Order: sequence, then structure tokens, then C-alpha cells
Amino acid sequence: MGRIGIFDGDAMAGGIGRLDVDAMRLLVTIHDRGSFTRAAELLGVNQSTASYTVAHLRRVLDDVLFIRAGNRVEPTPRCAEAVAELRAILDRLDRLAAARPFDPATARGEVVVSSNLHERLMLLPQVLRRIRAAAPGLRVHLFDAGTGGRAQLMENRADILLGPVEIQGDIFYRRHLFTDRYVCVMDPGHPLARGVLDLAAYACADHLWITHNGRWQAPFVPRLAAEGLEVRPCVTTPSHDNLEGMIGGTALVATIPESLARQAAPGMALRPFPLDVRIGIDMYWTARTHGSGVHQWLRQLLAEAAEALR
Repeated sequence: MGRIGIFDGDAMAGGIGRLDVDAMRLLVTIHDRGSFTRAAELLGVNQSTASYTVAHLRRVLDDVLFIRAGNRVEPTPRCAEAVAELRAILDRLDRLAAARPFDPATARGEVVVSSNLHERLMLLPQVLRRIRAAAPGLRVHLFDAGTGGRAQLMENRADILLGPVEIQGDIFYRRHLFTDRYVCVMDPGHPLARGVLDLAAYACADHLWITHNGRWQAPFVPRLAAEGLEVRPCVTTPSHDNLEGMIGGTALVATIPESLARQAAPGMALRPFPLDVRIGIDMYWTARTHGSGVHQWLRQLLAEAAEALR
């Protein structure tokens, strides 16, 4: 006899039928976060309730569900199978609940926005001020996207992703927010801070590039290659943090988006990048939150903040 699926009739009558929505959501959240504690915090339940619920889930699904691996818990195959089916159910329930009119003043719950420093500097300050003024009961979590933004959306760890990414697939929605351009940032005493910064001078300079731990390539790199230039950076760094401190007093040249340069390195000299390379910042979300009132409202706030940058 083949294995009984978790939603077969007999299993429904004897086991899965005793699961409520909160228990389903807890199981999925522990799976996605890899932590009992983090899942309990995100869902606003105490540890004893979470422990009791997990024990109940183990009895219903007849499986240990999670195995501890260092600081994380890893799902068993049975757990992964259950989560795949429960995630679809929860998505449908979320869309059904989202049909109610949305009032920011009475909004409760949480939203997760994944982005990098560029978007956090340019968009999030004004959006957070508006959220706190209009929806004080809404909790906002900001995640760092790095190169894992798509996975965060797929695994429901983030509701909205902001950044210069291109994500394909029928389950993703996209809205363009704004377009930036690359500039060169350097110490004011750098020789290239004066005169003409052409491709030849740029290629000979000492460069600092942001690579997100070597997993990301900026859009200007293939453009340089198309011009027949192979430029190797002297320094790579995972993010734009402390950029001014790293290049100040050195011969390093950082190539970053202009709006970010003006925010993150106000004391440095800015010169146009020798090529016209634009960087598009887009907003992505999935069908899970597409019809949600709170998420629709938040996406509109982000779009309005982006409009002010154009």
C-alpha cells in the first residue's frame, strides 16, 4: 500500500482535522525560520504555547518534525511534505481574509520588507514615519536582502523585496520604483577628483567594489567587459557600510549608485562613471500578499516614496 497523504480522508478524520490555523502557521514559520524561539516571537505566542503546539503537531503527524542542527532546527522529510501542503492552505486563507476593508488605524500584525542599504536609505525612512503615524499597531521587520531576496520571498520569510534584481516567474509581481545611475566615489584629494575621468583613467585606478560576499556582480562590470576592459578591484566588501571610512585618505575608488553615494559618503568627491550605466530599483511580491489590504497599502507607500525620487 502506498503512503497515506496528510490530507487523505482517514488521516483527516483522525489527525490533521484537529489542527487549527494557528498550529499550521506555527509549523510553517518554524520551518522557514529554523528556530522555535524566532517563530514564537514573530507570531506573538509564548514559549510554552509554542512547545505545546509542536508536541501536538508531532502527535497528529506522527513524526518528530524537526532535528536540531547547531543553532537551527532542520525539518524532517515528513515535515517538509506537510509544510508544502499547509503553505498553500494558509496562502488561500490569507487571501480570503484580505478581502475585508483595510483601515491602517486598526491594523495589527507584522510585515517584512527585504532590501539592501540603498533602498533603506532612500525609501524606508519616510515610509516608516508614515507607518508609525497612520498604523501604530503594525510591526515592521526589515531584512537584509543580500543575494537571498528571492529565496526570502519564496519561503515566505519576506513579504516585499526591494532592489536591483530581476526575478522571473508567474508567482511574482513587480513594480518599478526608481532608476539610479553609477558614480565614482573617492577621497577629495584623489587625483581623479579633478580633471577628466575617462575609461582609461578609471581602468588604471585602485578600486573598491561591493560584492555581497562575492555572490553578486554589479551591472557596470559586464559593461566594462564589453568595452574590452578587465578591471580587478583591490578591495571587495560585502556591503556599503562605512564606505566613507574605508576610502577616505586612500587611493581607492568606489563605484556605487549616485543617490546612495550622496547619503553614505557625503564627505567624499563624486565623479560621473565613464559609462552611462543605470540601476533599476524594483519592488517584488508574491500572490500570497497580492490581495492583502495591509500589503497593498504598504506597497503604495513605497511607490509614493519612490515617486519623490524621480
